[in-house]
Amino acid sequence: MLNPIQIFLLSQWRFITDIVMNANTSRKFAAGSVVAVAVPVAIAEPYDYLVGTDSVGEGSIVRVPLGGRTVWGVVWGEATSGLERSRLKAILEVSDAPPLSPETRAFIDWVAAYTLSPRGMVMKMTIPLADALDVQKEQSVVKPVESAQASARMTDGRRRVLSTASTLPPLTVADLAREAGVGSAVVRQMIDLGMLAQEQTKRPARFHPPRFDGPSPLLSNDQSVAAEDLCQALETGFSVTVVDGVTGSGKTEVYLEAVAQCVKNHRQALVLLPEISLSSQWLDRFQNRFGVAPAVWHSDLTPAQRRDAWRGIVHGDASVVVGARSALFLPFPDLGLIVVDEEHDGSYKQEEGVCYHARDMAVVRGKIENIPVVLASATPSLETLVNVQSGKYRVRHLPDRHGDAQMPDIAVIDLRSQPPARGRWLSPPLVEALTGTLAAGEQAMLFLNRRGYAPLTLCRSCGHRLQCPDCQAWLVEHRARRQMVCHHCGFWIPPPSVCPQCGQTDCFAACGPGIERIAEEMALLFPDARLGVMASDMIASPLQADRLVKDMTERRIDVLIGTQIVAKGHHFPLLTLVGVVDADMGMEGGDLRAGERTWQLLSQVAGRAGRARHPGRVMLQTWYPEHPVIQALARSDRDGFLTSERQSRLAAGMPPFGRLAAVIVSGKDAEAVDRFCRAMAQSSPIHQKVDVWGPTPAPMAYLRGRHRRRFLVKAPRSFAIQAFLKEWLVRIRPKNDIRLQIDVDPYSFS
Repeated sequence: MLNPIQIFLLSQWRFITDIVMNANTSRKFAAGSVVAVAVPVAIAEPYDYLVGTDSVGEGSIVRVPLGGRTVWGVVWGEATSGLERSRLKAILEVSDAPPLSPETRAFIDWVAAYTLSPRGMVMKMTIPLADALDVQKEQSVVKPVESAQASARMTDGRRRVLSTASTLPPLTVADLAREAGVGSAVVRQMIDLGMLAQEQTKRPARFHPPRFDGPSPLLSNDQSVAAEDLCQALETGFSVTVVDGVTGSGKTEVYLEAVAQCVKNHRQALVLLPEISLSSQWLDRFQNRFGVAPAVWHSDLTPAQRRDAWRGIVHGDASVVVGARSALFLPFPDLGLIVVDEEHDGSYKQEEGVCYHARDMAVVRGKIENIPVVLASATPSLETLVNVQSGKYRVRHLPDRHGDAQMPDIAVIDLRSQPPARGRWLSPPLVEALTGTLAAGEQAMLFLNRRGYAPLTLCRSCGHRLQCPDCQAWLVEHRARRQMVCHHCGFWIPPPSVCPQCGQTDCFAACGPGIERIAEEMALLFPDARLGVMASDMIASPLQADRLVKDMTERRIDVLIGTQIVAKGHHFPLLTLVGVVDADMGMEGGDLRAGERTWQLLSQVAGRAGRARHPGRVMLQTWYPEHPVIQALARSDRDGFLTSERQSRLAAGMPPFGRLAAVIVSGKDAEAVDRFCRAMAQSSPIHQKVDVWGPTPAPMAYLRGRHRRRFLVKAPRSFAIQAFLKEWLVRIRPKNDIRLQIDVDPYSFS
């Protein structure tokens, strides 16, 4: 049975094949021709333009006028509009960047068709930086002038500059000053005195290929077999291999063997990570092994860093790229391997703009490029495991931790019989375990997937809850920075002293714990312990994240308290105890993946313990010890839990055995939104295989000042849900402030 991605891929394959088969016969368009140019704006079809004095080919990146501005676009082929030449504008400039490959253009078109998004919005992820396309200027470098040295007065600083300049390639003023340990003014004075000469030269390559002269890691037998298999897959075209290994089994070292072989084959490799801006240990491991840093792509880069990375990728200088989900859309000229690490992670799902899942789209890009795809995880998604069971994906198991490390013991603390003290959140057994761990000189981690100090603040007098004015969400207290924050839109206020409902003063009570409150309790219980707190809103930069991880690794922290980001691949050799403060979070609600996600998250958190010589243990605090997720974790019964999940989804016809699409209608006027939804419901196509549920208020019915309603479309696995949605949306068009958002294969239901 084919999955939805494969079904749609087959339906689009003739169109994709037509593009890719023309890779070696890409059409050229002479001056005066009319071509279709796709522009990175929210439109589906390209615009027609006249070719100027320079000929262009398919895929060429060109600057064109659009309205009252100019934008960079891509030549998509021959003109199709039939407009008179007199009405057309001309291409203004052709970028020196290489053309987009036929495979990249086919991928853009495929994603646009699958997600029902305008082609221009998908292309915007491929060409996200206008200034990266400007013709690159030469840079000014300096070099020593031998004849002038004797006549000029020498100082220690000038001697260092001359010595540095004579032993290194020509450098810019700033770079030479930094290498010589002097100020830039010293270098400029030497230029004025004729001791140094300036010249213009092309900018050097920012990225260097990995080196393979260092020692190779020592792999176990299971690792060696898996690595050899991945390397062989590089020679056989498209395939999907799942590296399914327990936490600490060395999955990264296995797929890095394939990355190395890909680079040796003179092709580019892409590694996707769920939290690249926080993955300092991964980057350190790569640099230690290969002697160079990879090209990095994520949202926390500066504009200059993103520009350099993009140009390095498109020109082929960057042989290895590690990035967040959007890196999948970069214009690789010769992609040879895609790795999706932690493939189960929810952050691979993009839920705004173009709604896509990077894991699934990685498989599509691998098929179009005819290259292997590797999916790695200790807790693979049910979708991936079903594809393994059906034979569509291959699997390589790593059942043991690397070296002598053993999987941790997991204990369940029943909070009904062993509750914390009044006003506290840590149970007596967990406090006792923390005491023993710290006394032994080992490290502990406390996990609570809730940022801030308290998730709810209410008035003791009237019960008023502090709520965001623009969202249907409570304001979360962040006591450390004295703010009440909405985690959905970013709205914040200082903590009020007067209740806006009843006027009472000093009447607010913090309800429930966040990680700041757990840190406060730990400071009271263990005043000598060195505490670290890690959450996404407390880390301002990758550098700060790196510093926190290094403090933990180098034993400057005794207890790390964090949210889900502490579960993402970190390796702390002396971490022997993991305490989960609230193991019940996330297990209830209308999300069909709630149980699976909770099992994955807690398994990953538990996997941080005992990864080296010291044995580890995990303690789960829960009010529901009989819950299937808790029982599966306690018994280490992954297969039993996933079999149960599989059967319940199959019985309900839910993904991965059925198909879903969400249609979110939003607007500032609630009545106008409801009227449009009623009209939309009446215009829905009727199909015996399709159920349309709604409209109902979305779980977040008011978000960022907009009222939201949701339709959910359910269809069989083999049904072409995009055709159904297209037919529906053609029948009714939103007006005024009403917006529609389509999410094919939704992963959250907010």
